[in-house]
This record gives sequence, C-alpha cells and structure tokens, in this order.
Amino acid sequence: MKYRNLWLGFIAVIVGSFAVLGYYGIEIYREAPPIPDKVITTSGKVLFTGEDIKDGQNVWQSTGGQQLGSVWGHGAYIAPDWSADWLHKEAMYFLDHWAQQEKGVVYDELDEETQAMLEARLQKQIRANTYDPETGVLTISDLRAEAIAEVSKHYTGLFMNDPALAKHRDAYAMKDNTVEDPVRMAKLNSFFFWTSWACVTERPGKKITYTNNWPAEKLVANEPSSDLIIWTGFSVIILIAGVGMLAYYYASNREEEIDHSKLPKQDPLLGLTATPSMKATLKYFWIVTALILVQVTLGVVSAHYGVEGQALYGFPLAEYLPYSITRTWHVQLAIFWIATSWLATGLYIAPAVSGHEPKFQKLGVNFLFVCLLIIVAGSLAGQWYGIMQKLGYTENFWFGHQGYEYVDLGRFWQIFLLVGLFLWLALMVRAILPAFKNDVEGRHLLGMFLISSAAIAIFYASGLMWGQHTNLAIAEYWRWWVVHLWVEGFFEVFATVVIAFLFVRMGLLDTKMATATVLFSTIIFLFGGIIGTFHHLYFSGTPTAVMALGATFSALEVVPLVLIGFEAYHNLQISKLTLWIKAYKWPIYSFVAVAFWNLVGAGVFGFVINPPIALYYMQGLNTTPVHAHTALFGVYGMLGIGLMLFVLKGLSKRRRWKDSVISFAFWSINIGLILMVLISVLPIGLMQTWASVEHGLWYARSMEFMQTDTMNILRWLRVVGDTIFAGGVLALAWFIIGLKTGWSLEEDEDVMMLMEEDAPSEKVRS
Repeated sequence: MKYRNLWLGFIAVIVGSFAVLGYYGIEIYREAPPIPDKVITTSGKVLFTGEDIKDGQNVWQSTGGQQLGSVWGHGAYIAPDWSADWLHKEAMYFLDHWAQQEKGVVYDELDEETQAMLEARLQKQIRANTYDPETGVLTISDLRAEAIAEVSKHYTGLFMNDPALAKHRDAYAMKDNTVEDPVRMAKLNSFFFWTSWACVTERPGKKITYTNNWPAEKLVANEPSSDLIIWTGFSVIILIAGVGMLAYYYASNREEEIDHSKLPKQDPLLGLTATPSMKATLKYFWIVTALILVQVTLGVVSAHYGVEGQALYGFPLAEYLPYSITRTWHVQLAIFWIATSWLATGLYIAPAVSGHEPKFQKLGVNFLFVCLLIIVAGSLAGQWYGIMQKLGYTENFWFGHQGYEYVDLGRFWQIFLLVGLFLWLALMVRAILPAFKNDVEGRHLLGMFLISSAAIAIFYASGLMWGQHTNLAIAEYWRWWVVHLWVEGFFEVFATVVIAFLFVRMGLLDTKMATATVLFSTIIFLFGGIIGTFHHLYFSGTPTAVMALGATFSALEVVPLVLIGFEAYHNLQISKLTLWIKAYKWPIYSFVAVAFWNLVGAGVFGFVINPPIALYYMQGLNTTPVHAHTALFGVYGMLGIGLMLFVLKGLSKRRRWKDSVISFAFWSINIGLILMVLISVLPIGLMQTWASVEHGLWYARSMEFMQTDTMNILRWLRVVGDTIFAGGVLALAWFIIGLKTGWSLEEDEDVMMLMEEDAPSEKVRS
C-alpha cells in the first residue's frame, strides 16, 4: 500500500468527519430544548424561572449528577432515571385526578375504555408545546402545576430526610440529606421538571419530542418513531455490508509469509540502555498499581451498595462515603490509571526510539509526575466536598464535582490536567524529533506517533467547552467528545502506534508493513469512530439527523472489531516466533486479551445496545455497564496492563519472571470479568430490558422491580466474578512489587540466544 494514498485517506477522514461533527454540533446548539425564562400557570402564577432551572442543574451536579441515578439515560443504574421517573409520576397524577373526579376511583381501577380516554386527554395536554420563543415563557395548566407540586413533595422527602421514604433511599443507595438545604432542593425539582418536560414535549411542527420520544412511556404516547425503526434497519445493513467488504479486503491482501530465519536470533532490546528519563517512569507504574487496587476496591463497595444501599455489611459507610462518591472515584480512577500507564509508556518509548535523551528530560518527567499526583488527590478531594454539600454552586463547578460521568472533576482540575497533557506532549516531541533525522524509513510511523500524541493533548480540551449553566443537551455533546473521541478514539490510535513501535523495535514486524497497517487501521477505525460519537446522543435533546448519522457510523465502528480475531491470532503467533520472545509472554498475552475484549466487549456488547431501537429501550439499564466494563477494562485496562508489563520488563533486571503469580493474575482478571458480566450484570440488564419494553423505563429502574428476590440473587451472584477478578488484581500488584523485591524473579537470566537447531520449522505470517 502506498503511503501517499494512505495519508490522503487519513486526512480526508479527519477533515470530512469533523466537518460533519461540527455542522451537526451547530444544529444541536440551535435545536436544543429551550430553557424558559419563566414557567407560569394559565392563571398567571410564576412557578420558577430559568435561573432556578440552571441553579437546579448545579444542585444536581453537586449531588453527584450522573453518578446518582441518571438523566436522559446517562449515569448510574441503582437509583431511578430522574427524567423518566418524574414523567411517570406527573402523568399518574393527571390520570388519578381525573379518575377520582369522574369515577371516584384511582386510574388503575378503571376499565380499559375509560383508561384509554383519559390517556388520550393526557397526551393532548402534556405533549403540546406551550413554550413561546418570543417571550421565553412556558405556560402550563393549573392542574399540571398541582402535579409538579406533588412530585416535588415526593422528591424533597426522598433527597432530604423524610422517614417515610427511608426504604426508597436505601434501595437507591442515597444517603440521608443528599440535599440539605430546602432552597437548593426546590431548584433541583425545577431542573428535574425541565428534563422531564423535554422528554414529553413535541418539537415545534413535529410529532416527536425533544428527546425523540424517549423514554418509553405508553401513558404519554412516548413510543419509537418511524425514523428510529428505519435507521435501525439501515444500521444493520451497513454493518453486514461493511463486514463483507473488510472480509474481502483481508482475503485479497494476504501478507507475505516470512521465514523465521529472518527474525532476530536474540532480543534486540538487550542492548537498550535505559536513560535517566526512562528510568524515571518506573514510579508512574507504581502509582498505576496503587490506583488499580483502590479503584477495584471502590468498585466492590459500589456494587455492594446495590444490595445494602447505605451500609457496608452493617457499617453506615454512606455517612462518610456515599454511593455517589465511591462510584465517582471508581470511574475517575479507572481513567486516571489507564491514562497514566499509557502516558508513561510514551515517555519510556520516545527516547528509546530516537536514542536521544534531551536535556532536563528527567526533570520534566518527574515534574509531570508530581503534577499528576496533585491532580488525582485534589480532584478526588474536591468531589467529596462537593457531594457532601460543602461547596456553593460556583465553587463546586470549579473545584468540586461537575456531575458528568467520566469528566466529573472540577473545571480547575480539568485545566490543570490539560496543561499536564501539553507538558507530556512537549516531552514526547523533544525526545522523538531526532529520530526523524536518523530513521528515514520510519518517518511515517513516527509521524503517526506524534499526531496521536498531539491528539491526546488537544482533544481533552473539548471538556472545557461547556460552562456552569450550559444547556444539558449541549454539555452532553461536548462530554462525548471527551469520552468517545479522547478515551475511545485517539487513545486507541496512540495504543495502535505504540504496539507497532514495540514490535518493530523487537524486529518482529517490518517497518513498512507496520506503518501501512497502522495507517490503514486508523483510517478504518476513525471513519466510523468520529461521526459514530453521535450514537451516544440519540435521546439527549438532539435533532433526528443525529440519530441517522449515529446509527450508520456506529455500525461501521463495529466492522473492524468483527475481524479482530486476525489481530489476536497475529499477536499469539508472535509469542511463539523465537525462544527469546517468551520473555515478553505476558505483555503479549495482554495484547491478545485486548483483541478478545475488543471483539466481545466493544464489538458484540457494544452493538447490542447501539442500534436506535435497542438503545431506545436499553439506555440507562445494566446492559450499558456490560459494555462499559468489558470495553473500558477489557480493552483499555488490559492494554494499560500490557504496556506496563512491557516497560517493567525493560526496566527490571534481566532475570526471568516467575510465571505462577502473573499467570494467576492474568487468567483471574479475565475470567473474573467474564463471570461478573455473564452471571450477574448481563442477566439483570436483559430482565430490565423486558420490563422497559413491557412497562417503560421508569418501571425497569423502579424500587418495585429492582428490589425483587430474583434481582437481589443476581446482584449477590456478582460476588463470584468480583472475587476472582479482585484476586487477580491483588496478584498483579503482588507480582509488580515482587519485581522490585525479587520474589517475582527467577535466579537465572532470560535466554538471549536462539540456536538455529532450536528454531521452529514452520513459517508464520507477518
């Protein structure tokens, strides 16, 4: 494949995809659900103002936001989806009021014909868009004002300390007095009303709501639209066509076979002398190990809150570390340790590739390390203060908890981290630039290395594009730039380049073949991945075009993952090429695991929830953490572990590793992750999906459904997978500590030479 054509294809994908992403981003700004200046009744009473709604959004963020229940389907899974729950309660107030008024009974006791009549009356009133864009005033009926007051009363008791709702708080893993101030609570209720209003109010001139008729709620005629059905079918067709074309490509472009005799007879990295800055990366991996242990511990506690909402085996832990804190830290630390492992690997690789140690490089590596420690400690502390209601609106936004999953840290810490990423980029560039002069053949691969490094620093800046009072639909648009493009997109490209560098450096891949493969893989991945960001935004107050694009391109995201088995096979074959490569068995096995989880976690479990009709019923259910755990830890976590093990092999003594502990760690982590999903989280998600289709999302997330004996048994079954997984993580930490103390090392050195008579007779594919 010609480099010129590949680079042109790469540029075309980047420019074209971001043009589409930007254009429809403008449409999201233009068509976002409006925040009214005032909400008044037909009798002229002002219920609340736009400032109340915006302040209420800040109160919601300070409670943990998407880490305590969810809004528009995005967030945690124990408490209700507040927008769906509010909508159902408001609708039932109307129906019960009319039923009592006309028949003297509650709605559920009416015959079907009368129920249908009242539902039609409700739909006509509640779906009508009475917002006036000229005056900024939303006018509602006096009866709806009564419904709002009644639902607000319930929510006030729930979020504060009504003893009658203690059982609900326990079921939802909410601490008593989640909101302590009645004024703040009133503002929170106004925000919840607005999110529900957007779910049920039809866009001007259309028969679909601002959230494309999400959530499923038959009482108010929230049902899948025709567009949703059509684009689901189209996404499946695109997937089949894409898989067929890529399979044809693989079949018609078989790599040439390389004789084992052309491979290095000894480890090319044996002659590599670690520079001071390369040695300085060792402490990064010690911190990575510590963060993994803390993160997994917090995950165990968060999972336990699902069965004992305010305590840990009787101890009232929620008074000090409520669920919204433990889940926040669990998610945030995952991002921190995975990113730290990848960044540290980059700092190690750059001088190794160029053979050049820039002046003060070690100082820069150490300074960046200190900055990262401050960011981790400071942001976690700020989140605790925010959720414990110890910060004001503005202070919480800057130093506390922003409430948006995966980007929860306060704005100050976001900016600090962005500065740290640019410092990392500067260290990478100054170390790698000399290689452009010395390695003419590898310049294209080096170019991709620098581009992916720059993208990591630059695209995190999208997390600064929303403000304290930004409309939720717009904030969600930018949030997914960070979560999808930064975490899932350009870190993936960076990882692909780094692995290619490692194999080229070890003489296991030809530079030209590696470069072409990286460029081609990047084009295929980003072609679906960039615009595929929209599949997260089907029901977040976006126009229908976003659904069409998201459905189409998210299907294309799955295409390269379907054939990821070739990558797994390739990496497994690499582990058998020569005798000396066995020293790198566990890093390479980690790369094999990455390929497996890419197929299963990102591919299978990802596509299960990606088509619009599937996500319509599944968004906000436990089918999402199935994908999240197997993709985030399975793919990115295992890759972080693999890169860490590779660097530690280079930094440790040249003695053989003991296989027993690291083997137990590797298999326990992967088997535990499989069991965690298959015997607990996935069955819960599938049962919730049935409930969502049959009764609506509000019921699938309700206490009545989630606290049944069957659900409790399934939650307890998670202990099996979690225990095996946690045991593997402990073994991994024990092994890494043992590399320093010596208990993970054999007495003899690694095999350096591969004698000709020991070489395998068969050929392997490149």
